Amino acid sequence: MGRSRGASGESGLDLPTMGGPTSVGDRFESMMKEAIMDAPVRTAGSAVFALPIEGMTCASCVGRVEKALRAVPGVTEANVNLATERASVQASASVDRAQLVAAVEKIGYAVPASAAPEAAQEQAEERSARKEEELHELTRAFRRAALLTAPVFVLEMGSHLIPGVHHLIASTIGVQASWILQFLLTTLVLFGPGLRFFKTGIPALLRGAPDMNSLVAAGSLSAYGYSLAATFAPGLLPSGTVNVYYEAAAVIVTLILLGRLLEARAKGRTSEAIQRLVGLQVKTARVRRGGEIVETPISAVVAGDLLEVRPGERIPVDGRVVEGESYVDESMISGEPIPALKSPGAEVVGGTVNQKGAFAFTATAVGGETLLAQIIRMVEEAQGSKPPIQALVDKIALWFVPAVMAVAALTFGLWLIFGPSPALSFALVNAVAVLIIACPCAMGLATPTSIMVGTGRGAEMGILFRKGEALQVLKGARVVAFDKTGTLTEGRPSLTELELAAGFSRAEVLEAVAAVEAKSEHPIAQALVAAAEREGLRPPPVSEFESVTGYGVKALAGGRRVAVGAGRFMQALGLDAAPFAIIAERLAQEGETPLYAALDGRLAAILAVSDPIKETTPQAVKALHDLGLKTAMITGDDARTARAVAARLGIDEVVAEVLPEGKVEAIRRLRREYGAVAFVGDGVNDAPALAEADVGLAVGAGTDIAIEAADVVLMSGDLRGAARAAALSKATIRNIRQNLFWAFAYNAALIPVAAGALYPAFGILLSPVFAAGAMALSSVFVLGNALRLRRFAA
Repeated sequence: MGRSRGASGESGLDLPTMGGPTSVGDRFESMMKEAIMDAPVRTAGSAVFALPIEGMTCASCVGRVEKALRAVPGVTEANVNLATERASVQASASVDRAQLVAAVEKIGYAVPASAAPEAAQEQAEERSARKEEELHELTRAFRRAALLTAPVFVLEMGSHLIPGVHHLIASTIGVQASWILQFLLTTLVLFGPGLRFFKTGIPALLRGAPDMNSLVAAGSLSAYGYSLAATFAPGLLPSGTVNVYYEAAAVIVTLILLGRLLEARAKGRTSEAIQRLVGLQVKTARVRRGGEIVETPISAVVAGDLLEVRPGERIPVDGRVVEGESYVDESMISGEPIPALKSPGAEVVGGTVNQKGAFAFTATAVGGETLLAQIIRMVEEAQGSKPPIQALVDKIALWFVPAVMAVAALTFGLWLIFGPSPALSFALVNAVAVLIIACPCAMGLATPTSIMVGTGRGAEMGILFRKGEALQVLKGARVVAFDKTGTLTEGRPSLTELELAAGFSRAEVLEAVAAVEAKSEHPIAQALVAAAEREGLRPPPVSEFESVTGYGVKALAGGRRVAVGAGRFMQALGLDAAPFAIIAERLAQEGETPLYAALDGRLAAILAVSDPIKETTPQAVKALHDLGLKTAMITGDDARTARAVAARLGIDEVVAEVLPEGKVEAIRRLRREYGAVAFVGDGVNDAPALAEADVGLAVGAGTDIAIEAADVVLMSGDLRGAARAAALSKATIRNIRQNLFWAFAYNAALIPVAAGALYPAFGILLSPVFAAGAMALSSVFVLGNALRLRRFAA
């Protein structure tokens, strides 16, 4: 109907302001018109850039890149994600990409060139290939380093672990020759595979902005330089301190490379959801042109083209079926496992899989406007965003590396002054151990990897988190409030009863009502229009149409004044609905929506519209209760009808007969009473409620405006997705906290151990070799823990 149905779309209280039903292919159109990857999205007076950043290795890198980007005049916000290696920058329209790139490159990081928006898939493939090459290079570097380090480790550590080895070396090649051999092999390790640490770490150190590479470079070069002096200029060292630590320098580099390799492999798995989505995009399509079927690159397909799809093929772009019939598997888009029937007039989504039939369809959305492209963009944005829990981590990480270097210097000084003989050797070993063990890789990866895997898993389940922070906020929700029509119900109501006042006929009332309601595409309006069509009625032409927000509509239909709406609308028009009070009470108790019609200033009829509850709604409500959440229904519907529906579903609280603005106040009241509120809706007037709620969840089959205002989109329209989203949120935040505890507890516990705190009481020192191994494993632990979310099921 042309009336406002509040935020819920019931009972003459929703006033859709959009024409036509939204489609699968265009329901995200208002949200993401931009390209999938790196092109700036410009709105009036502002721009948003997404930049890939190369060369970041730890949490301190993130802080430095953000600081550099925020220093660019016109930049209002910059967020950098270590796991995705991307920066999201908000700036005024005067800022261009070149300025941002220059700022990043000035501090020693790289920004790869961006592909054109229409080449988004190619860009994703190039980025994937670049990552694959990086993985291969790390594998080669680690193997070379391990091969060269093994003899050094055996020559030096073998002498300490097995006394006979020392005697064997001394009696064969000699100790000095052994040191020279270790020097040669270690030099090849440090300035071969290990050169990457020095090329970035030393310039960063000289700029006064040390990072993880600086710690590795300082630690390994300290051990190497000391050993160099012991080998070739022993007279420069105090008596009793002439020892070599080549094995520490070589093993540090080798183990850090191993950690980087394992980290790269794990990070590749965290982004598999995006890779799978990108993989759904086909490269060619069969297009009918000039009476022939032409195999065309997907980039050359334009809206309006007629395409053919054979059995078993992926659908290339979004469109509408014009010939043929088939079932299509849309599970990778919606999370729904049951194939959907597609016949002429049905919409199809690019990337979904055709089953056994064949059909032709007209392309309605191509390139970055397809639903799949927009989903990829949405997931990438969520993965690149930061939840509030990350803010403190970033602040700590920015100062962490300088603090570690200060602790290492303090450790060196204390051991040199107060340590036992040879004090210089003890001071060097413990300072190097501190430098190596404190690399903040795990700290920087703790949150973004969990966000990446959690949002990726959600996408596979048909749950799209538009913002990473929604994961954290949803976890804190205490009550979930629902819209009714189209959310709890099917959104396909039908006319079930029409009771007439004296002096009116069914045909004249239904014709007049259908004429007015034809102005709206709302489900209840469609039900009334469909009822008139089934009875062969011809609605008269309409003029002077007017909608009254929260009440109903009125117009001239065939020269007669017609008003349709809720009981309050009749009351506002000065009409008494009391003659239908008994019928209205019965209808409401049966869960049906009573509406009233007035013709020429006289109450003409009461109409009953029933909308069946979705089959999965009771299961969804139960699942939310099982998670310990309260449930509520906020609706513009008649209170008796709302209570009847709530009783059938077991919903805890009902807020009925509210205008659109009343829904916002209802959410505020629920927040005061229970705590954080999540709201689930689908209608145009759900947008204010979705925006007001702590977390807004839009049903994917709903309107663009509702989806635009939401934080989470349930693609399939299955309300069980709300419970799954809440459960996934809890699991992801729990995973983040586990990661952060490990990262901080690990550093808090092992930095003192590396500094030698246990030596006075227990005689225990942490070798730089073991420090390097522990540091590498800490990042792998965090990544492995995050990857557990890939197995999440609810």
